[in-house]
Amino acid sequence: MDIINDISDSIIDASTRLSDDKLKALKKAIEIETNDNASWCLSQILENYGVAQNTKFPLCDDTGIPHVIIELGSEREITGELLDNIHEGIALGLNNLPARPMAVRGGEIERIEQSEGLYEKPGMLKPASILIDSIHDESTYKRDISPDTLNIHFLLEGGGPEIRAKTFRVYHKRSFSNVVDTAVDWLADSLKMLGCTPSIPSIGIGRTHFEATSLLLKSIAYGSLDCQNDIEKYVTSKLNETGIGPLGFGGKTTVLGSYVNIGNQRASGVRIVSVRPSCFVEPRVAHLKL
Repeated sequence: MDIINDISDSIIDASTRLSDDKLKALKKAIEIETNDNASWCLSQILENYGVAQNTKFPLCDDTGIPHVIIELGSEREITGELLDNIHEGIALGLNNLPARPMAVRGGEIERIEQSEGLYEKPGMLKPASILIDSIHDESTYKRDISPDTLNIHFLLEGGGPEIRAKTFRVYHKRSFSNVVDTAVDWLADSLKMLGCTPSIPSIGIGRTHFEATSLLLKSIAYGSLDCQNDIEKYVTSKLNETGIGPLGFGGKTTVLGSYVNIGNQRASGVRIVSVRPSCFVEPRVAHLKL
């Protein structure tokens, strides 16, 4: 197996193709939509998906920041060589796509100020810190990870949803509804400003800001619109009641579904909640089994 090329292909696949469950959800939304403007918009989005997949063009000009999750079984190992291969494969994939050049030049201050411009090669965009998932992780999306498992999941996270995302404390008041409804309110406010609906928003609820965001990212990697639990259906229903609709045109479909990942909690009056209102070209995910 040529791991570097396989990783490159995975990055291209994530950027140019959406999963079958999302395509199915979009087609169902078109069938039930009664708002003419919303129906037209959804149809245009579906056509855009088809063009991207057939031509291997990116789904969006914002080709996203690579995020990586590794599922690791008890009998497998992660080596320094594998980590180097992941970085090389991502760079190759971004260059071959080609992705939009987004990596900022310079040292700490120059990168903050963006005062030295951008690197020309898309592959200079480094992935975020890698997450490792094992059988010991406890959450809604707990995985049945066999000893021989070594899977790599690639997520491309766009800037618009990150601008509208939020991670903050919620005083739970011994009420599950209070926590979830607070997250729904955050998402409703952000979806009004996102512009790129319909969304598949994600929610992670944990003990720390890092953990909540990690749970959110894992929900994007593992979630499916074909298998939504009661909490996810509730979140979807409440957000669709906002009537924002695709691209803000109104109608029934503000979101196609949702992901809610709840991890371990600690004895405390607060829960840390992370929400992300994905745009209509997300989630952009690809999976590689080694």
